[in-house]
Amino acid sequence: MNFIKKLFDKKVDEDVHLQFQKFSRGEFRDRAGIAAKNSSGKYTINTTAEFANGMVKMLAEKLGNEKTNVTGSIIGTNDLKGELEFKKISQFQGVKNYSIEMEMSGNEILNLIEKFPKNFFALSFSVENNTLKVKPKAPKSGKPKSKGDEEAPKPDFCKLVTTDKEIASGFVFEKPDFKNASLIHDFIIDSIVIPDSLKKEKDFAVVREKSLRKGKIIRRGEIDGQAIKEEVGFEA
Repeated sequence: MNFIKKLFDKKVDEDVHLQFQKFSRGEFRDRAGIAAKNSSGKYTINTTAEFANGMVKMLAEKLGNEKTNVTGSIIGTNDLKGELEFKKISQFQGVKNYSIEMEMSGNEILNLIEKFPKNFFALSFSVENNTLKVKPKAPKSGKPKSKGDEEAPKPDFCKLVTTDKEIASGFVFEKPDFKNASLIHDFIIDSIVIPDSLKKEKDFAVVREKSLRKGKIIRRGEIDGQAIKEEVGFEA
């Protein structure tokens, strides 16, 4: 289940919390873009970068103990030497990009995600009737913006082709039998909630990381020619 679906289902977990760790108070518009098409049960789902880790995790769970060819990059500040084989490594301002092309099992991918949850897993691979392609680069870190500031980012960072209706309906949950859908989200963060357990914590980085963001998500767009707009409050 992707993080937007979890928010609307009120099933906030650590994966959802990780999505909002970097945000301060403010309005973060045009996030988590989705362009989805259903052609006789074959779903093509294009998204912006926010969904990448969730998609990789979803397909890795399907893969399980089986192995497949995995290409792409694992990006973050962690030192992954000794954790996996990589073709090359590049670094910019402390952020390391490990380029990989190797056989991996789904469980090996899941173990890396569990061990390094803050890393960005820009991985491409296939399992059964599911093919995922993610651009092997770090996503742009967006800043708050006002309405009309810029054109919404094109949802072309990730591409998932699947025949799994359950996966597809997780992205377009208003109408599981959709044909075409285009959706975008605004993250409105009103406050930062500091848990009682952190009230005496002196390390601001720890407080920022573990505090919760509270506000609402506005979901808007079009499904089969019909405009939709809905919102949900959240704390994650």
